[in-house]
Parts: sequence; structure tokens; C-alpha cells
Amino acid sequence: MELSAGIQASLAGRYASALFDLASEAGTVTAIETDLDRLDAALRESEELSALIHNPEISRSQLARVMDGIAEHLGLSQLTRNFLGVLAENRRVSKLPGIIRAFTTIAAAQRGEVQAEVASAHALTDAQLIELENKLRAREGRTVKLKSRVDPELLGGLVVTIGSKRIDNSIRTRLNSLAQAMKTA
Repeated sequence: MELSAGIQASLAGRYASALFDLASEAGTVTAIETDLDRLDAALRESEELSALIHNPEISRSQLARVMDGIAEHLGLSQLTRNFLGVLAENRRVSKLPGIIRAFTTIAAAQRGEVQAEVASAHALTDAQLIELENKLRAREGRTVKLKSRVDPELLGGLVVTIGSKRIDNSIRTRLNSLAQAMKTA
């Protein structure tokens, strides 16, 4: 498995690598990935949870109890629960979003996939997502795992991020470019 030095060197990457190794040994990489997707969704949907994991005033034991309660509520596997306990004990729960991204990248690389995130002003239909995935597969030469999100500030068009590459075809960017061109003319 070939990983970028950035992932291996970062704190989140080291935790994600350790979790991936444990999941690989147990044969539960897909289950852990599903657990982390649920956690990621919970962090994005709940401002309170996001604020809580970054609050330095919460003790390690309180944070461990909260994370265990969240794991129970989300129905997470025992390995994920234990991992969250280690993060709480080491005061690293605030790094969870980065750990989730790194784990997803590692798992995708292991499967020969590349992660892509597409942001659009409006939700894309299944047919549009399939067409975009096919075009990205042809461009990248390997399987593309697509995650989509809605960003109304784009006004229209798409912004696709694949690793460190960004394809910005949004109306917002085009309008900004036009405004810049008019300023310099």
C-alpha cells in the first residue's frame, strides 16, 4: 500500500494507520469505515458534538463517557468504541475528523480506489453522480469513490476534489474571475 508521506507523518494519519492495521488484522475494515462514516455524519450534523470534542475543559473521563454513549447510540463496533476510548484518554478526540479522512484515504488506497468529493449548489441525482463517477474513473484510471455534499454558496456548477487536485467549475468562481478581469482591465 502506497501512502503519501503527509498522511504517515501527521498525527491523524498515525492514528488512522494504527486503526487500519487493527481492522485489517480483524478483517473488519469495511465495518470500521461504516462506523467512521456514521461518526463523521454525526459530527457534521451536530454543532454541539463538534464543539464538545474541541472543548479543553471537558475531562478525559467525561469525554470517554460521552464518546461511549455516542458509540452506543450509533451502534458502532467494539473496535471503534475502544479506539474512541483511546482517543479520549489521549485527548485526541478533537483530531477525529482528520483521522476519519485519513482512514478513508488509507482504505481506498488499499482497494485501489481514489476518494473524490463533489460539492454542488443543489443535490445531484443518482444518474448525475454515476455519470460524474464514470468521467472521473476515465480521467484517473482507477475506481473513484464519490462523496457528494451540497454547498448553496456555489450558485451552480461543481467543485470536485480528488486528493490534492481540485477541479472548480462553479459559477461563484467564474463570477469572481470575471470580477478580477474587469478590475485589471
